[in-house]
Amino acid sequence: MPRRLIAALALLLLVASCGVTRGDEGEGLHRLRMMVPNSPGGGYDLTARTAVKIMEDEDITGRVEVFNVIGAGGTVAMARLMNEAGNEDLMMMMGLGVVGAVYTNGSAARVSDATPLAKMIEEQEGILVPADSPFRTVGDLVAAWTANPGSITVGGGSSPGGPDHLFPMEVAQTVGIDPTTVNYISYDGGGDLLTALLGNKIAAGTSGLGEYVDQIESGQVRVLAVSGSERVPGVDAPTLREAGIDLEFTNWRGILAPPGLSDEVRAEMIEALTTLHGTDAWKEALVTNGWTDAFETGDAFETFLQEQDARVESTLTELGLV
Repeated sequence: MPRRLIAALALLLLVASCGVTRGDEGEGLHRLRMMVPNSPGGGYDLTARTAVKIMEDEDITGRVEVFNVIGAGGTVAMARLMNEAGNEDLMMMMGLGVVGAVYTNGSAARVSDATPLAKMIEEQEGILVPADSPFRTVGDLVAAWTANPGSITVGGGSSPGGPDHLFPMEVAQTVGIDPTTVNYISYDGGGDLLTALLGNKIAAGTSGLGEYVDQIESGQVRVLAVSGSERVPGVDAPTLREAGIDLEFTNWRGILAPPGLSDEVRAEMIEALTTLHGTDAWKEALVTNGWTDAFETGDAFETFLQEQDARVESTLTELGLV
């Protein structure tokens, strides 16, 4: 057989052996896509891109495409996820905001109907104001808010039912303000909220702090209080309880896949996320972004999602929003 033909056959066999099968690129999943249910710059976007970069850098997966699907607080992305039943190459970053959005937008989709993979983090909410705000403490804000609830505009990077919405509603209720009088403006993600905050279009913003690390450090944005049980390292702000407001509130983020996956594929995806969770790079990202490790997979995460569905529906019903 001519040498040229032998070489051509050898090349063909090499290409065939490198065909696209699960696990060819890196040691894990190939052709994986990560859907983000809000705009670039928001909390979901930050968490998704951080996770994807580490999975690529650590050879947990091959190259991962991250893409944003914007609309209705995550409901549009949720509908797309449900419509891609059986798709083995798609994950979606999500969290409390998506749980709430499907209720307030009248969607038939429920997060507990998708394939649960892992809860990744919990995050405190912060009450944020621009540097030149007249409110120096959360007490100053509450005093003005109580005196004239409608005069204080509060912005959040999630639609009604999301964490940035539920948090100020629960703060209002705790300090004796009727939640139905809260002047809340919804923005599609943390990037849009930041623009409104720095442009003084709102009096205060409520959001996770990881999205605003640079602005907080530079002094463009001040944090009046944080929502968890302990102060956030590196942030000069009291907890709500330290400020005399008897409330704790935390947001969370996790990852879903479409419904209809085989047990084998689901286990493979969970294994990849478990490996991500164990990396030093992910542990460093938790610290850098002020996230709390809340890793939980599979059936435990599925139970958690069912509980969150019930919790959010109950809260929104009490607020008269569903």
